[in-house]
Amino acid sequence: MARVLIIDDERPIRSTLRDILEYEKIEVDEAEDGRIGIDKFQKNSYDIVLCDIKMPGMDGIEVLEKLQGINPDVPVIMISGHGSIETAVDSLKKGAYDYISKPPDLNRLLVSIRNAIDRKALIKETKVLKKKVGEKGSSPIIGNSAAIEEVRHMIEKVAPTEARVLITGPNGVGKELVASQLHQKSERKNAPFVEVNCAAIPSELIESELFGHEKGAFTSAIKQRIGKFEQASGGTLFLDEIGDMSLSAQAKVLRALQENTITRVGGDKEIKVTPRVIAATNKNLQEEIKNGNFREDLYHRLSVIIIDVPSLNQRSDDIPILIHHFLELISTEAGEPARLIDQEAIEHLCSINWTGNIRQLRNTVERLMIMADGKIDLDTTIRFA
Repeated sequence: MARVLIIDDERPIRSTLRDILEYEKIEVDEAEDGRIGIDKFQKNSYDIVLCDIKMPGMDGIEVLEKLQGINPDVPVIMISGHGSIETAVDSLKKGAYDYISKPPDLNRLLVSIRNAIDRKALIKETKVLKKKVGEKGSSPIIGNSAAIEEVRHMIEKVAPTEARVLITGPNGVGKELVASQLHQKSERKNAPFVEVNCAAIPSELIESELFGHEKGAFTSAIKQRIGKFEQASGGTLFLDEIGDMSLSAQAKVLRALQENTITRVGGDKEIKVTPRVIAATNKNLQEEIKNGNFREDLYHRLSVIIIDVPSLNQRSDDIPILIHHFLELISTEAGEPARLIDQEAIEHLCSINWTGNIRQLRNTVERLMIMADGKIDLDTTIRFA
C-alpha cells in the first residue's frame, strides 16, 4: 500500500485529501505545518508528499528544499490556493514533481499521485539494477584520505601491466576489492576472475583445488576436476590469504609461476596455464619466511608489486563517507529510502577503535539501522555500536 504525507495548515483541506486518498486505498499521514512535516519525513518512509505552498512559519518552497535534502527520491507535489504561473515554475525548478491548484481536481490529483508513485518505484528498481551491475563489475573504493588515494594511484599504475601483485593489510580492509579493481582495470577484464581463499581450504585439498585432479587420483575423486589455475587461464587468479598455504602447495605454486604449467593431482600431463596471479595476506610474510613457514623464492615471485591497504584507523577521515555509503547501500538492498544519522552519532563512530576495519564498520551500520527507530541518533549508537 502506498503511503502519502500531507503537509497543510488547513485542517479541512487535509481531511478532504485524506478521504480521497483513503478511498483509493492509500495510507495517509498528516502534518499541520512544515516543521512537523519535516520531522515526520525524517522518521518515517513515504512514497509521496503533498505540500501546501502558503503556510505560516516555514513556507512550502522552504519545506520542499528541506525534503529534497533529506531524500530527493520521494516525489513532492505542491498544492496552493493562491498560485500563479511564477509560483508553479519556481516550485518545479526547486525539484517539485508537480503543482496543483486548490481546490484540487480529483482526477488530476489522482493521476499525478499514481504517476509519482510509479516514478519512485522506477527509481528504486534502477538503483537495485545498478547495484547488481556493480556486483558483477568493478566496485568503487570509497574514501578521499591520502592513504586510500595512494592505493587508487597504485591500482591505476599497475592494473594495465602483467605484473604480479601482493596485497597486504589486516583482515577486513578490502584486499579482495583491490584485487577485483586490478582485474577490472586490466586488459584481462573480460576474462575470468577466479578467487581462492587459501585459509578456508584444508591443506590436504588445496592442491586439488588449485591444480585439479584426475579421476581416481584419491578415494573421493570420482571424476576429473579442473583446478583454479586452469579456470583462470587468460584471466586473473586471486590467491587470498596465501600466508596460510602449506609448504608443499607453495612449492607447486612456485613451479606453476616459473613454468606457466601445472599437473593435476594423479596425472602426469603438463598443462599450459596463463593466469595473472594476484595474492593477498594479512600476515607479515618476511616474519613467516624467518620462521620457516613461507618460501622466500615464492615471496619474491609474488611481490613484484606490493600494495599495502591501510587499516580503517589509518584512514579515519574516510569513516563518515563510508558510513553514508553503507547507509545507502544497505537501504537499497532492503528496497527502502536511505536512512539518516545524526552528526553526533557519526562523531562517536569516528572515535571507535576499528579492529575489524571496513567489515566491522559495515556490520555496525547495519546493526544500527535495525535497532534505530527512524533516524540513527547518538543514544542508539552508544548502545549498539
